[in-house]
Amino acid sequence: MADTESTRRPKATAATLPLLLGTWALTRLLLLLYVYKVFVFPGPDVTSDVSVIYQGWYDTLRTGSFPHNDVTWQYPPAAALPILSPALLPFLDYAHAFFVLAFLADLAVLCLLLYAGRRPGASLRGAWVWVVGVALLGPTVYARYDVMVTAVAVAALLAGVRHPRVMGALAGFGALLKVWPVLLLVGAVRRRAWFAAAVTAVAVAVVFSVSMPGAFAFLTFQSERGTEVESLGSLVFHVATHFGWQGQVLLNYGSVEFLGPYVDKVSAAAVFLTVIAFAWLLLWRLNLRHARPHTLADAAFTAVLLFTVTSRVISPQYLVWLVGLAAVCLCLRSTRMTVPACLVVAGCLLTVLEFPVYFADVVASDALGVTLLFLRNGLLVAATVLAARALWRDTVAEPDAPEIPGQSAPAQESVPSQ
Repeated sequence: MADTESTRRPKATAATLPLLLGTWALTRLLLLLYVYKVFVFPGPDVTSDVSVIYQGWYDTLRTGSFPHNDVTWQYPPAAALPILSPALLPFLDYAHAFFVLAFLADLAVLCLLLYAGRRPGASLRGAWVWVVGVALLGPTVYARYDVMVTAVAVAALLAGVRHPRVMGALAGFGALLKVWPVLLLVGAVRRRAWFAAAVTAVAVAVVFSVSMPGAFAFLTFQSERGTEVESLGSLVFHVATHFGWQGQVLLNYGSVEFLGPYVDKVSAAAVFLTVIAFAWLLLWRLNLRHARPHTLADAAFTAVLLFTVTSRVISPQYLVWLVGLAAVCLCLRSTRMTVPACLVVAGCLLTVLEFPVYFADVVASDALGVTLLFLRNGLLVAATVLAARALWRDTVAEPDAPEIPGQSAPAQESVPSQ
């Protein structure tokens, strides 16, 4: 029976792989045609962030200074690297070079997932999640540097099971790219991963601090932000506008936000929910009893879901993070995140509809825009609740859960490779 099953899996993989690669190639060709404007994607131009904002930052960064006088620069210092990366392709203009590098980051993630998915006990489901999820999000993926950060995060999680120091170093570097990859460490039970992350983050921060002025100016550009029109909290104002709420929607600190009465209270409520979410993660970690091979990825996915749904901002590129982490989870047959991952992929379709396709309806709080937001954010909330529940039940609430052979009961010893 075991031999028969083991011979069937390679045949199934061999049959599925051409379809997977063909789907990736076709969908990515379409994404490139859209960002290069051979075809016009519905809605506002998603590439303007690259051709205007990123290129403006590039012009400042290459002088040896951060754009510390620009309030739209709200990123950690290592974010300078992807913004400067088009210099690697001097034969292309800035925007076109950036799109090529985003495409290569997408390809790198696919290669990592294919490699991981063909190991014993693994699956190509993760690669399918990446192929489909990114395709559904549309050309926005290639017009933001988040796909590059996600590539680092995926590499970190896939390395984490066997190489905790590598995982820690990549997570620490990722945190200096866009903060959220620090959450990859939530499920790491070995001190080596945490130590490597801390050393890497400190070293990168010091290098940027001494070499480029304004490395941490971004920390001061958050206090006056409103509530972004796509966030969970924004639904309060989308509905309130139909009942006489006297506020407005403006481009503020680089995003389209609600400004007006009670916005500060809703923003404060979002921060409070984030604190509650991290308190839950701490409680989970303190009660962790069974750390299994898939726990590292499941915990990271759950943590980033919690961070996303409680944020004052849920930009479309945030879904790129979630798709990448969901893909890593589904590379492992033993993961408990199958349903939350499917909900995230479904959320990608609704995301591309609310931005950019019907973004004008979202900004105007029209019935269509509000409905799309309710559905998309509802899927993310459902995915978060189900992921948190599954993680708790898998690692805390099952007293008779089988231990990995040869290991003792404490969580710190149940997965020696972490």
